[in-house]
Amino acid sequence: MSTKPSRKRPAAARPGRPRTRPLSQAPIIIFLLVVCGLATLCIGTGLAWFLSLNIPDIRSVSDYHPLVATRVLDRDGHEIDAIFRQYRIVVPYSRMAPLLPRAFVAAEDSRFWQHGGLDGWSIFRAAVNNLRSGRRSQGGSTITQQVTRALLLSREKSYFRKITEAILAYRLDRMLSKREILTIYLNEIYLGEGAYGVEAAARTYFGKSAADLDLAEIAILAGLPQAPSRYSPFTHFKAARARQRYVLNRMAEDGIISAATARKAYAEKVHLRGSGRTREQNGYFTEYVRRQLSSRYSGDELFRQGLVVSTTLDSRLQKTAVRVLHSGALAVQKRHRAKTPPQGALVALDTTGRILAMAGGLDYGASPYNRAVVARRQPGSVFKPLIYAAAFARGIRPDTVIEDSPLVIRNRDGSTWRPKNYDNRFHGPTSLREALVQSRNIVTIRLLRKIGIRPVLALAQEAGITAPLRPELPLALGASPVSLLEMTGAYTVFAADGLYHPPFAITRVRDRDGRVHPWARPAVRRVLPPATARQVSAILAEVIRRGTGRRAAGIPAAAGKTGTSDDNRDAWFIGYTPSVTAGVWLGYDRGRSLGRGETGGRAAAPVWKRFMQATIH
Repeated sequence: MSTKPSRKRPAAARPGRPRTRPLSQAPIIIFLLVVCGLATLCIGTGLAWFLSLNIPDIRSVSDYHPLVATRVLDRDGHEIDAIFRQYRIVVPYSRMAPLLPRAFVAAEDSRFWQHGGLDGWSIFRAAVNNLRSGRRSQGGSTITQQVTRALLLSREKSYFRKITEAILAYRLDRMLSKREILTIYLNEIYLGEGAYGVEAAARTYFGKSAADLDLAEIAILAGLPQAPSRYSPFTHFKAARARQRYVLNRMAEDGIISAATARKAYAEKVHLRGSGRTREQNGYFTEYVRRQLSSRYSGDELFRQGLVVSTTLDSRLQKTAVRVLHSGALAVQKRHRAKTPPQGALVALDTTGRILAMAGGLDYGASPYNRAVVARRQPGSVFKPLIYAAAFARGIRPDTVIEDSPLVIRNRDGSTWRPKNYDNRFHGPTSLREALVQSRNIVTIRLLRKIGIRPVLALAQEAGITAPLRPELPLALGASPVSLLEMTGAYTVFAADGLYHPPFAITRVRDRDGRVHPWARPAVRRVLPPATARQVSAILAEVIRRGTGRRAAGIPAAAGKTGTSDDNRDAWFIGYTPSVTAGVWLGYDRGRSLGRGETGGRAAAPVWKRFMQATIH
């Protein structure tokens, strides 16, 4: 029997078995694309979020460049004020009192040296307390988190921000040493009264450096971070003392100090600076210095470079200037029973142009407008010595006689001007010496017509007056407004035998690296021959002895001149000794009258005298 080979059916034809096809690759590719897209989106979103935090690149303390104060020193090197957006003075860890960092750690984050930027136990405790209270009353933040919050994040309170803060705190703890983090914290933290960092706070509350604080003072500062305004020793002393006790107890519990030392520190009397940082005394001068600095330094340099500016200010004379100006204004108010006292300004220069004192008003906090520098007021008769000096320089002698008689001047528009003397009298033939001593208007106008206006304008410009002076005969009566600083500076020409030393306030600037940059002094120039300056000085000395400035008498070797504008709106006195020139102005900002009889001799000269008495003691 023969056998035939059997045929195999195709698999598809076999009954009961389905036919299979190769799997398609499209779903896998789509799946992978979706996964990659989501990953890219997440990474991009995370990167965008990270960049939106605007994180500064701080890898060491040397990368920490916060807003800091430009410190202003007086002529003796004492700090008198600061220029700042945030009052902060950065100091290294080594220049703090040894117990100061430890006090802050004990009060704010006792496990700071052990944890890695986050303290789980503190976070858990805060979360439990928040759940109990039903609000976010506690944060459980470590010092590292507080640094992160201050440097990297907004003040928004949300759980998302807390998560972000925790991530960045962990990152910061990996990048910086504990000591570096603590250094940044102690320089960055706000401690009330406008003070940022422990150095600024030490100066604000105690008038000393952070290196010189004792334990009692340290504990006061270390108690402030939780609520600086609530625990301010200036305004809430009892609350500040309670926080001080808390800090001392925490330090004793952590073994930093003994219980006996804590009790002793708490028993010590704390001597506060008095009223916090005030700019009332030096504010006008500081603002003048800031304007001078802005000509050389940008705003970023001024508020981030930690500059130390040495100035010409004499703090003792500055204090006197503020006091006598205030008392002089109150005296005017009292004499006329006015609702408010007039404003005033006082400037004092030494013979070489150094600004020794500058008060631009009665209260810088209430009105920072500097009436000594910015305001331009009619100087009245204090302008007259420039006219006489211009005449003497051209060979006219002080004993030259000019008629003091009625004068009619026809103006260009056809109107007439009939000037009068202050006493409404005419005195006949009068020498130039007597006319200046008694401040005779008619003689001065006739003298100005004789020598011409241009020489006077040229002399005023050479003597530092930049205000636009009207080239008209009323210039003889001080009708063109000028500033007190420029007018006082012009008088130094007489005190310095004809040399003009432009006023200046800055002597040098030290940068954050300790480099000293001398401040260029303005060039000195000769304005008058020495003999002419002495002629004017001799007459102005008579003004004080027997003329309109008699209320200024009593200052050795003094010379000066009164000035009063129409309707007694402005009262001036500018005078000098061989070493100091000072100018005083009193008046209302809106230009109303000071009151009947309030001349420069009555209102301003006594203020000048009281100030100058301080220069000879």
